[in-house]
Amino acid sequence: MENIKYPLTERRQRSSSAMRELSAGRHLSHRAFIQPLFVEENLLQPREVNGLDHVLVENENSILFSIEADIHRGINKFLLFPVPVTRAERPSDFSFAISIVKKIKEHFGDDIWLALDCCLCSYTTHGHCGILNDEGTGVLNNPSVEILSQYALQLALAGADCIAPSDMMDGRIAAIRNKLDAFSLDAVSILSYSAKFSSQWYGPFRDACHSSPNATGLRDRKTYQLPVSDAEAALSAAARDEQEGADMLMVKPAGHFTDIIYRLKQQTKKPVVAYHVSGEYATIELLAKQGLLQREQAHIEIWASLQRAGADSIISYAAREARQWIENRAY
Repeated sequence: MENIKYPLTERRQRSSSAMRELSAGRHLSHRAFIQPLFVEENLLQPREVNGLDHVLVENENSILFSIEADIHRGINKFLLFPVPVTRAERPSDFSFAISIVKKIKEHFGDDIWLALDCCLCSYTTHGHCGILNDEGTGVLNNPSVEILSQYALQLALAGADCIAPSDMMDGRIAAIRNKLDAFSLDAVSILSYSAKFSSQWYGPFRDACHSSPNATGLRDRKTYQLPVSDAEAALSAAARDEQEGADMLMVKPAGHFTDIIYRLKQQTKKPVVAYHVSGEYATIELLAKQGLLQREQAHIEIWASLQRAGADSIISYAAREARQWIENRAY
């Protein structure tokens, strides 16, 4: 019988950790990660979030210690969600968020990059991301955009490095960019929630921010967030935001929408940011607690898939673990 030899050229590339690193193509780096942070007004002690293990809602003092600890872990980029006490039908008091931004930036300065979520859902009595009409059946686009752009300006003047509008109102990127530029804040960037879907995977986040919609007439956000089945709407929204002046384009959720990340990366030269949202994170944490998967490797696997799809940066609730896990070769 003829002695046939089979060259193991493919398997040799996976034969050791060194070979896997050398042949992996793109490599994960903790420097591309953004850590979400929550801070709540008048909170006496940091509180746990239902479903978000290893994540706390901080108070005005503990937020500084949390950021300090994250810096030591190798993370210096943050997306901050302020949770105020005061709520209104038409919010105008953003003093808590302003004070927190000033406090953080006075303490850390340029050692960190601080993005601020810009939305009204934690400020409105009804939990929606904009101003409702008199009947409570719909969100008014233009009045919402006007308040959002004023809020964005106050955040930027307080020291925010980046504004991250998550409301999904039409035209809000142009309004914010114009407002910032009018006050010579052209160095403040905009991270747009461009492809934000009306998803079931936001539950733990809404517990953290007390931001579930509760209007009698409008019970969900389907009239302004994107339909989960409509890829073209997502790509169109991202193209519009880019044209209006967005510096980075986000896909949210990320893990279930890698097709959108891939297609968006093909149409833009702007950085694409993937937000691995609270419900996606919580799924991994729950399975890990049940011993059904290995926590570190599961998060690494998701991150690698997001990067493989085209994400330039990743927002993850486990971002603070990224350097250790990557350097320990959890993959």
